[in-house]
Amino acid sequence: MSKHEKTELGLSTLLNPVPVVMVSSAGKNPESDLERPNICTIAWAGTVNSEPPMLSISVRKSRHSHKLISDTREFVVNLVGKSLAKNCDLCGVKSGADMDKFDKCGLTAVKAKGLEYAYAIEQAPVSLSCKVISVTEFGSHDMFVAEIVAITCDKYLLDEEGKLCLDKANLVTYSHGEYFLLGDKLGFFGYSVADKEVFEKRMGYKKTHDKYVRERDSKTNKKEEKKKKGKRF
Repeated sequence: MSKHEKTELGLSTLLNPVPVVMVSSAGKNPESDLERPNICTIAWAGTVNSEPPMLSISVRKSRHSHKLISDTREFVVNLVGKSLAKNCDLCGVKSGADMDKFDKCGLTAVKAKGLEYAYAIEQAPVSLSCKVISVTEFGSHDMFVAEIVAITCDKYLLDEEGKLCLDKANLVTYSHGEYFLLGDKLGFFGYSVADKEVFEKRMGYKKTHDKYVRERDSKTNKKEEKKKKGKRF
């Protein structure tokens, strides 16, 4: 049987993996239990435009956050690092109408830059402030398309030259009902046509070459030792 022999599956939302994000919002009266700052876990989010920068999120009509976002037309997309993974899951299975999710998760709500009503999650490595520009109604979900009006990030994510290094954030992705950390770096935009020097520089091979060689030799030596021990018995 060929490795690539195909079989048909039933219809489903099987685009994977997808980013998992914590979308925070609030009503116009944040002192009210039903309009306090809230967090909703979203796996259906994506970039829709570059200039101006825009993204979309799809939210079930029954979700508490749907009403908050509809009323204020604001929300914040908070990226999820490893330390937030468990809280991210909880915010996806519990309703903000029944509990204060910020309090339950031990997270801090901070006013989102560039927005009037929505709050960001202080512990998130990156937060994108968004203003809704259109809503498209579908069957189970409504899609909110929004312009990104401000972005904040933890300073440790910037290198000496001010470049954003998202690999330091230990970001989480979502695939077929499970959470995963992003894996090994395989390349970069344009790496398929980059020359050898550019490829090695961008991949950090020169900086890590000696360390790589040491680790490789160490693994090889351990394998050889195991083989030798195996021959003794």
